[in-house]
Amino acid sequence: MSAGRTDRIVTLHGALVQHGKSNDRVYLMRLEPAGLPDLIPALDALALRHGYSKIFAKAPASALPAFRREGYREEARVPRYFSGKRDGVFLGKYLDPDRAVPRRNARRREALAAALAGAASAADRPVKRLPSTLTWSEAGSADAEPLARLFAAVFETYPFPVHDPAFLRRSMKEHAVYGCLRHRGEIVAVSSAEMDAPARAAEMSDFAIAPAWRGRGLARILLHRMEQAIAGQGVRTAFTIARAVSAPMNRTFASQGYAFGGTLINNTQICGRLESMNVWHKPLKANGA
Repeated sequence: MSAGRTDRIVTLHGALVQHGKSNDRVYLMRLEPAGLPDLIPALDALALRHGYSKIFAKAPASALPAFRREGYREEARVPRYFSGKRDGVFLGKYLDPDRAVPRRNARRREALAAALAGAASAADRPVKRLPSTLTWSEAGSADAEPLARLFAAVFETYPFPVHDPAFLRRSMKEHAVYGCLRHRGEIVAVSSAEMDAPARAAEMSDFAIAPAWRGRGLARILLHRMEQAIAGQGVRTAFTIARAVSAPMNRTFASQGYAFGGTLINNTQICGRLESMNVWHKPLKANGA
């Protein structure tokens, strides 16, 4: 995974925006509502200047009419994303019509159908207990090097530079919580919660499990522990953007009470290709998930 391929994060009219050739897109990560009239044409200009094929935006549902007038379409929705009250929407605008064409449709449909079918039977099933050989803890800056090695071993490419210890340390300081499972002190599994503090929401992300530890339900354990941790910090809505063709990850979220919110077409560059991504969401209780 080359650092030279990492997309940049910049501020544009008060908004947080990621862009670059790795994902071949502009991503509006956080909107400053007062800057919306100037922001939408600025996003177009940025995409056209660099030749990107998609603009992807996360915004309050109240901003939907303004985006629709400029050619965006709603691809997914998270109810009560903002402070547990107002809906959030994920929007796409395609500058290259080919990028708007879904791929691997049969596999996507099978993964989603399996996740939805298994959700009901798993709803009352308790999360597996943490194996006695493992311990759970939140990661600190001293863990950045081993975390980066695990991410690099699991992901050939990734939309954010999680292979870079400096990026991990910075994200821990600014907006992310990382949770780890350790075996005799060695990190064997990790996930993160990307905190949107003003919205009291968090994206559950960055699940990486060492090959020797897969197939043991560790993703569900990590997710449950992370939900408890962030609920204690005031987060009221958890969501994820999961690879649409990944049956295990879609099952993990569906089985933990997450509802399907929609599909982002050819949205994210991960494991060497542009992938369509499913959005799942879940309200959290103040005393834990």
